[in-house]
Amino acid sequence: MKRFPRLSKLARRLALSGVLVSSTAAVHPAPVGAAGSAPGSKTTQSSSASHYARWQASMDAFASADKAQAPAEDGVLFVGSSTIRFWTQLPQDFRDVPVVINRGFGGSTMADCQYFVKQLVLQYRPRQVFVYAGDNDLAEGRSPQQVLESFEGFVAAVRAELPDTRIAYISIKPSPLRAELMPKAREANALLAGYVRSLPNSDYIDIFTPMLDLQGAPRAELFGPDRLHMSDAGYRLWRSVIADYVGRGQPALQTAPGKAGNETAAAAVVAVPALAAAQVSTGR
Repeated sequence: MKRFPRLSKLARRLALSGVLVSSTAAVHPAPVGAAGSAPGSKTTQSSSASHYARWQASMDAFASADKAQAPAEDGVLFVGSSTIRFWTQLPQDFRDVPVVINRGFGGSTMADCQYFVKQLVLQYRPRQVFVYAGDNDLAEGRSPQQVLESFEGFVAAVRAELPDTRIAYISIKPSPLRAELMPKAREANALLAGYVRSLPNSDYIDIFTPMLDLQGAPRAELFGPDRLHMSDAGYRLWRSVIADYVGRGQPALQTAPGKAGNETAAAAVVAVPALAAAQVSTGR
């Protein structure tokens, strides 16, 4: 039997460390940079860029919308997956807000929102950001802890650039189509709630609980035929819950001269109704 040279104690430790580092890297890939770049080797950067390239059409559509009508700063921005994208009544639901920006893109994850945070949030310099994402992360096999980590990265990027912007996380909703994921959704929501409540100038919005019936199942009337996207009734419920958080912790929103109460200036809502066709079929 062939004998290998005996390693010194230091050499054995270094070899073991190399194995451990390699194993850890395989299980936990390098995180995506908050502003849209992945640290590490050129190979890692290329791989990440390739993964996120599927959203380039969405980013281009947002850029085109901004070119046609640039939104004012200091607005209220909603970002996330198709639950936000399909919220077409945002201007009417929050008509007292002068500027509402909708940056939902169907099928996106919390990891995607973190990766594109510069394009989706930072450039608009909003006074308040509402985030709905994480549902699709779980559906794609990510863990509740990974959803939390992506949101932590998102928050870090926003706070570094916009320290006074208030951040609200809207809990993962209980969809009938994804009933088997409800335990993971509960776990993720608990992790996110604990994290958000430890942050200053932030809110955790529980939308999960009011969407359940007395038996603890998702309320069917709140969803459309696909049992994943919400119906008008679902959006009415969301509006009733989220309205209490719009403008929280911020100076009073300015109304148009000569107007009072709900008769404010028409909201400058920046949305993109027609993004890539693929989003319509795969958006969640």
